[in-house]
Amino acid sequence: MLDQGNNTELPAIPAKRYFTIGEVSELCGVKPHVLRYWEQEFPALNPVKRRGNRRYYQRHDVLMIRQIRSLLYDEGFTITGARARLEGPQARMEASMSHQIVRQVRMELEEVLALLRR
Repeated sequence: MLDQGNNTELPAIPAKRYFTIGEVSELCGVKPHVLRYWEQEFPALNPVKRRGNRRYYQRHDVLMIRQIRSLLYDEGFTITGARARLEGPQARMEASMSHQIVRQVRMELEEVLALLRR
């Protein structure tokens, strides 16, 4: 299992639509029983369930699990504190800022691509 204190060692998330609980466990450095527990504690973490209650996580779920992991293991938040951080007004502001940054970077990359095509 990966070192729980360092998110930089986590593997890249493959370009897939759905991930099993075992795959997410490896991608996030968290055991499957911890993932199932976090589903109960964090309402926003809600994987698709199919065939016999099997969980299928999507990319945004994996990113959220990594964020939860970072808050709990790296930053020392309690579960209640991490939940408040993810659901509070600061989280919405951070998400909005992140969206703006991504949009800006994308525009800059498109400008670079246009220059390279000349």
